[in-house]
Amino acid sequence: MADILWQPSPERIDSAQVSRFMAKVSAEQALELGNYAALHRWSIEEPAAFWQSLWDFCEVRASAPPQEILVDADRMPGARWFEGARLNFAENLLRRDDDGTAVISLLETGARRELSWRELRSRVQALASRLRRDGIQPGDRIAGFLPNIEETVVCMLAATSVGATWSSCSPDFGFNGVLDRFGQIAPKVLFAADGYYYNGKACDCTERITAIAGAIESLEQVVVIDLLAPGDRAGAHPLPDHATAFEDYLDADPLPLSFEQLPFDHPLYIMYSSGTTGVPKCILHGAGGTLLQHLKEHRLHADLREGDVFFYFTTCGWMMWNWLVSGLASGATLLLYDGSPFAQDGALLLDAIDSEGINIFGTSAKFIAALEKAGVKPAQGRSLASLRTILSTGSPLSPESFDYVYRDFKSDVCLSSISGGTDIISCFVGGCPILPVRRGEIQCAGLGMAVEIRNEDGEAVVGEKGELVCTRPFPSMPLGFWGDHDGARYRGAYFDNWPGVWAQGDYGEESPEGGFLIFGRSDAVLNPGGVRIGTAEIYRQVERVEEVLDSVVVGQEWGDDVRVVLAVVLAPGVQLDGALTERIKATIRRETTPRHVPAVIFQVREIPRTISGKVVELAVREVIHGRHVNNEDALANPEALEDFRDRPELRP
Repeated sequence: MADILWQPSPERIDSAQVSRFMAKVSAEQALELGNYAALHRWSIEEPAAFWQSLWDFCEVRASAPPQEILVDADRMPGARWFEGARLNFAENLLRRDDDGTAVISLLETGARRELSWRELRSRVQALASRLRRDGIQPGDRIAGFLPNIEETVVCMLAATSVGATWSSCSPDFGFNGVLDRFGQIAPKVLFAADGYYYNGKACDCTERITAIAGAIESLEQVVVIDLLAPGDRAGAHPLPDHATAFEDYLDADPLPLSFEQLPFDHPLYIMYSSGTTGVPKCILHGAGGTLLQHLKEHRLHADLREGDVFFYFTTCGWMMWNWLVSGLASGATLLLYDGSPFAQDGALLLDAIDSEGINIFGTSAKFIAALEKAGVKPAQGRSLASLRTILSTGSPLSPESFDYVYRDFKSDVCLSSISGGTDIISCFVGGCPILPVRRGEIQCAGLGMAVEIRNEDGEAVVGEKGELVCTRPFPSMPLGFWGDHDGARYRGAYFDNWPGVWAQGDYGEESPEGGFLIFGRSDAVLNPGGVRIGTAEIYRQVERVEEVLDSVVVGQEWGDDVRVVLAVVLAPGVQLDGALTERIKATIRRETTPRHVPAVIFQVREIPRTISGKVVELAVREVIHGRHVNNEDALANPEALEDFRDRPELRP
């Protein structure tokens, strides 16, 4: 049993929204729901009642109520939710119309802007009016090639208010990476920024904007947001002749703000798979399912409240941006940040906790581990009084990082590691403000999510490693893949292993207490001598070695078996020698098993990652086997793969 690092106080339990929800359901359903486990059990045994109760509790705005909550509940995929309901996603996010702060936008340069709820609605009105005048209809696609700034939120809300389907990429994507995504979905309007700032540099985007506009024939309008300071635009590439400045595109005499009323499953977002093994899948998400899942996760799992300041470090190419922006539906203030998370050695973001009064701080496991490695003690010189919850995702959070948060960050904070995916635009497992935090564990399965860990025989297991699956339908399942007219690619992606059961592709374990551990992607699991090893099991040990800043571990085909290969990035001035190699191996052997110990360890300059910062184990595996990587444009640093090509230590 893992050590308990934090227990919610009785006052915190009593005030939590999930406690109020549990009491409300108990009274209305004449049930005895005395704890989270009972609530979760009811939520998956009575899905229609649960999701209807959530709809009512969160006061979803709809012009027509649902006639039937769940149709064909035994079909997965194929179940239908909230039949007959008519609603608008943007209307549910723009509930407030007052002078309170809705959005704060920070850049790594120190630039800061904010919008009140009234100002946000006004700008959405002006942009939505122009889109209507330009003939944008429900179902048309609108694309954003944008950084994480206030205009991006305005563009998404305006697009979805008229019923258009929104899709975004961050501006650090290369031309081919953007074309692989937007080129598939035929958008009518492209919103783009002239550039962005990252790691102390101004990055101009104008040449790519012109190339993208010339390559996507469906585009009728290109709208450009001026973000770079005048002195940083020197030598900028000319924009397309038909491009319009954002401020000029806003309707000066706007139509009244109205919200197109649409079915529950109206297409809201098109998200993309990473694209590291081929052209990205275009994953279509519905408005109602996305809204309900995010309301559930924000209010019941993260205890997000009206007036809270809500931050998550993300780009607009990662689903966490979409998840963050839904915080508006809870009346929270969004804190947007664009730039390097390590600006000012991480102090910029940490200082914002006090200066902006952040209540919920979301980040990546990598950021937390890097702070510890750099010796940063966030509590020194900061009060952190506003901070209630820290969220972490992107990769498994190591037990040592749990220790670091409670030792050097804040002792009285709910540290919630969460895990889900772009595939469901939400989480399978995550946090809960009324449960204890156990070292190295995700706290619980999400409400309404029938999550299991299955072994190779397809049996549900506890205390054993296996595949993370979901056995019953949930509202944020994708509508399908764009262009996959018969649904074959969609079914093949998630339902091939066990028909009627969603297989997420994660390798994990459920603890006897109902918590979860994630060990990495199933398709990256190592299998030396037939023993399955999750990559996170090795990363956790490598992170203990002070000289190692980053690493990637893969399996290399070797004879009739697989051997474990580890590449490491070391601190400046450190070279990998025999002594350090043996120390890394000894650490892994001592803390795991001899099977986990890499057969080969070598040094590289950097680890290849996706634009959203995830290690691309599969691409590295392809390169070390001399195979072609299909889509290097999906990587933030494709040049990093060169260090893995034709390594002498990897030759037979």
